[in-house]
Amino acid sequence: MTFAFDNTWVRDLPGTYLAAQPAPAPAPELLMLNRGLAERLGLNPDWLQTEAAEMLSGNRLPAGAEPVAQAYAGHQFGGFSPQLGDGRALLLGEVVDAAGRRWDIQLKGSGRTPFSRGGDGKAAVGPMLREYVMGEAMAALGIPTTRALAVVATGAPVLREVELPGAVLARVAASHIRVGTFQFFAARGDQAQVRALADYTIARHFPDVAGADNPYAALFDQVIARQARLIAQWMGVGFIHGVMNTDNMALSGETIDYGPCAFMEGYAPGTVFSSIDHTGRYAYANQPLILGWNLARLAEALLPLFDADQDRAVDKANVLLEGIAGRYRAEWVAVMRGKLGLAGAEPDDGALADALLAAMADPGPSSGSSSGLGQGADWTLTFRRLAGAVGGDATGIAPLFADATALRAWLPRWQARLAPDAATRIRAANPAVIPRNHKVEEALAAATAGDLAPVKALVQAVSQPFEERESYMLPAPQGFGPHVTFCGT
Repeated sequence: MTFAFDNTWVRDLPGTYLAAQPAPAPAPELLMLNRGLAERLGLNPDWLQTEAAEMLSGNRLPAGAEPVAQAYAGHQFGGFSPQLGDGRALLLGEVVDAAGRRWDIQLKGSGRTPFSRGGDGKAAVGPMLREYVMGEAMAALGIPTTRALAVVATGAPVLREVELPGAVLARVAASHIRVGTFQFFAARGDQAQVRALADYTIARHFPDVAGADNPYAALFDQVIARQARLIAQWMGVGFIHGVMNTDNMALSGETIDYGPCAFMEGYAPGTVFSSIDHTGRYAYANQPLILGWNLARLAEALLPLFDADQDRAVDKANVLLEGIAGRYRAEWVAVMRGKLGLAGAEPDDGALADALLAAMADPGPSSGSSSGLGQGADWTLTFRRLAGAVGGDATGIAPLFADATALRAWLPRWQARLAPDAATRIRAANPAVIPRNHKVEEALAAATAGDLAPVKALVQAVSQPFEERESYMLPAPQGFGPHVTFCGT
């Protein structure tokens, strides 16, 4: 029993990567193993339990692995970096599951690569466990995401602001093809490589467009569709990515790179959790706008493939780009219909959802927040408790609002649109449990100190998000915050 690698990236796309080897781990110890994911990949979790410490720390690579650091560029907070690449990650290879789906297996935090740019290439236990927690939470919520197969402590310290225990994450993704992957080669004028990447992406993720009259425009159209749906799903659960740089947008439509990310608690559109997002570029309310901005950068990279005539290529790109806002809005309204338990679809459903958000928002002079605490009605609890208000009883939900006047005016409009089984629908669409920031920080602090019990309990709770567990449902206690997250490098 081992990984059955089939490494199409290395085989089919020479020039898009540099070979590298992981750094040895002096005392590897398996911290977390995702047994369910292992089974999905066709691996025996009992076998992997015994092998993971050595194999997924990089000490002894599985047979068939061809470790490479992938090249990519990216706009980071709006500024273009023509060369980024995997500075602390190595793609080991790809495996194909029983359903025929192909998955990348990547080590993150495995040491320096040719793209490290002066960094140490390492990762700490806390950030790698955060990625494990967040990936499992998103997967359980039905939101496309990369996931962690395992986290292995290396036994070596890493130096950040302080010395921290090191770790390697084994990440599973549908692929690691990013907007920035295309930008890397487009910036160099290497149109042959851009075309090869596009052909590979079509074959791997969008085979239905291969026969289209213009397969590259059809590819872009399908990427728009997946990304619009993904961001609408993020917004529906109050998730804030924190670093929506173009190198963190995957063409597969998965959520990737859980660095300075968190779930919003009190509703405030300007909520930011990232320590480096000083202007609020990637605030909660800005995520749909960044969706369009990032996709425009992808269009620029693909432009010569749309048409040999530049003017016609620009026209084709603009038609697709101009439709993004409407497509996102349609996806968001569909998400909100589910969360509100509405019957059918009516033209005013978006306005109905907007009115609830206006009632939830901070009644004070500022709608922004750097902590996600106490600014407005609790996002997760408000939608969950709507189930109890279906019959007109607002006693459960009203206390979440600093001033429930607007809520009470809204309720009759909402009740007139409800499906007969609205309460059931609402409970099925709105989680009781999310990775609340104080619980995440408690668990990661304990794990960093050597106690894994809290993080394992947290993973169990977020993996069953619709099961009510009071200790994981409550907002952060007074005195917690402001909550700030970091990229981990």
